[in-house]
Amino acid sequence: MDRSIWYALISMVFAGVTAVIAKAGMRNVSGDVALLVRTCLIFVLVWGNAFAFRQIKDMALLTTRDVLFLCLSGATTFFSWLFYYRAMKIGSVSVVATIDKASIVVTLVLSFLVLREPFTWRVALGGTFILCGLLVLVWK
Repeated sequence: MDRSIWYALISMVFAGVTAVIAKAGMRNVSGDVALLVRTCLIFVLVWGNAFAFRQIKDMALLTTRDVLFLCLSGATTFFSWLFYYRAMKIGSVSVVATIDKASIVVTLVLSFLVLREPFTWRVALGGTFILCGLLVLVWK
């Protein structure tokens, strides 16, 4: 199995655990405060990881275009996390996390349009199933 698949599977497990732990940790605080605490730790861990694995040297390879896109990605991550934590504070983690993970449908469409990645029947079918699952959960 390709290493990227293994990394993605590990990411999936951590993301699933993250949602439940986060909900448990925000019993007495707002979603915004929970996000602040989480993000501070992530900041330290990401810098530590970059130094530990000697990736910090790659900073010199960044172009202005790279920095622009990474900053845009950071801004969209901020808004995603902000509203995710606000939703989790007041809603059911199982529903909120599922809706959040349905962002894969947006990712798929943009990967075809912007990145020109191949559109296959398997990807289309998987995306359709994800969208159908989302509709089942939010339909009242």
